[in-house]
Amino acid sequence: MKRLDWYIIRKFLGTFFFSIVLILSIAIVFDITEKIDDFFEEQIPLREIIVDYYFNFIPYYMNMFSSLFIFISVIFFTSKLASNSEIIAMHAAGMSYRRLMLPYMLSATLLFVMSFVLGGYVIPPASGKMLAFTDKYVEHFTSSNARNVQAEIAPGTILYIETLQKSSGTGYRASLEHFDDKTLVSKTTCSSIVYDSLQRWHMEQCVCREFHGLKETLTRKERIDTMLNITPDEMFITSQMAQQMTNPELREYMRKQQERGTGNIQAFETEYHKRWASPLGAFIMTLLGVTMSSRKVRGGMGKNLGIGLVLTALYILFSTVSTTFAVSGVMSPFMSAWIPNFVFLILAIPLYWRARQF
Repeated sequence: MKRLDWYIIRKFLGTFFFSIVLILSIAIVFDITEKIDDFFEEQIPLREIIVDYYFNFIPYYMNMFSSLFIFISVIFFTSKLASNSEIIAMHAAGMSYRRLMLPYMLSATLLFVMSFVLGGYVIPPASGKMLAFTDKYVEHFTSSNARNVQAEIAPGTILYIETLQKSSGTGYRASLEHFDDKTLVSKTTCSSIVYDSLQRWHMEQCVCREFHGLKETLTRKERIDTMLNITPDEMFITSQMAQQMTNPELREYMRKQQERGTGNIQAFETEYHKRWASPLGAFIMTLLGVTMSSRKVRGGMGKNLGIGLVLTALYILFSTVSTTFAVSGVMSPFMSAWIPNFVFLILAIPLYWRARQF
C-alpha cells in the first residue's frame, strides 16, 4: 500500500459516505414532511421517533441503494481525477491499469463486508422495529387474527384452521388430514384447537375418521393432545417478513419448510440469495464505474454522471423485476438474485479491456 493507494481509498470512501449523508438527509426531510401530521396526532415521544424509527430508517435505505451510491461515487471522483489529468500522471509514473484498480477493489471489499453485515444481521431486526413503529402510530397493517390458515406441517400432513388468534394461540373449526401419497387415510376435525407449549396442541370435541378403501371408521373424542411441528407465530409469517429475518433465521425457516415438504418459499429463498448478490454488486459497480470514467473527455463529468444514473436505475429496476419473477415462480430464486450481477458483469468486462488499451 502506497500513499497513492490511500489517496484513492480516501477519495472513494469519502465520496461514498458524503453522498449517503446528502441523499439520506433529503429522504429524511421528505419522510418527516409526509408523516409529521401522524407524529403530532399520536403525540409520539421524540425519543421513539428518533431511536425506533429514524435510527432504523437510515441503515435500511442506505443498504437498499448502496449500488447507486457506489456507482455514482466512483464515477464522480474518478471523472474528477481524469479531468485533472491525475490518472494520466499515474500511468506516466509506470502504474498499470490493473494496479490502478487495486485501491478501488480494496474499497469495494470494505463496502461489501459492511453491506453483507448490515443486510444479514443488522437491518432485519431494525426493519422489524421500523415496521412495528409504523404499524403502531402511522399505518395499521398487521392483524392478531388469521382466517383460513392452511399449512403442511409434515409430508402428507395438512393442518387447516378456519380462525386463529395469535395472542392466545387458539383456533376454531380446525382439521388435521393425513395423506398416503395422494390418498386421504384419516381426517380429524375439532371445534377448537389450543397451543400449549413446545409444539403441543389440544384439540377439543373431535371427530376422527379413518378410511380403509371404501370403508370408513368414525370415532368421537372430547379431547386429543398431539404434537404438531408448528407454532401459531409461524402461521402468521408472510413473504414480507423475509426481510425481517437474519441470515441464520432465514436458513432455519427454509430448512423447516423443506422438511415439511412445503414448496412455497420462493420469497425467502430469493431474499437469502439477494443477501449475497447485492453486496457482491459492489465489485461490479466499482469495475463498471472506473472503466467508464477513467478517461479524460470533453464536457467534464456530466455525461458520465448521466450515464451512471441511468445504469444504476436499470440495475435497481432489473433487480426488482427479477424478484417479482421469482416470487411468481417464473424464475428460480438463485437466478432472480444473481442475473442483474451477471448482466452488468458482462457489460463491465469488455469496457475494462477497452479501457486498458489507453
